[in-house]
Amino acid sequence: MLHEPAAESGPDHASAYKMRLGVRMFIPYALVFAGFVFVNLAKPAWMEKTVLLGMNLAVVYGFGLIALALVMALFYNHFCARQERALYAADAQKGRR
Repeated sequence: MLHEPAAESGPDHASAYKMRLGVRMFIPYALVFAGFVFVNLAKPAWMEKTVLLGMNLAVVYGFGLIALALVMALFYNHFCARQERALYAADAQKGRR
């Protein structure tokens, strides 16, 4: 196996945008997850109730959390890539690249 040093990528001009977007997406996810934890602590019997296609609330909520994380990751990737392309195009117009 040939292991070479990582390619130089230069500074990430979109890092501030990525950080803001990541925090803005993390907060709603954390609130949904906190709801899951709260239900488990306050009303654990609710998690045993069948809610969808024979599955109980714990399974549905758990899969919902996973699906939400995947969808949010796709949105994050889309918006970050779009911002990087816009900044790259702006740099190219200014003759930086």
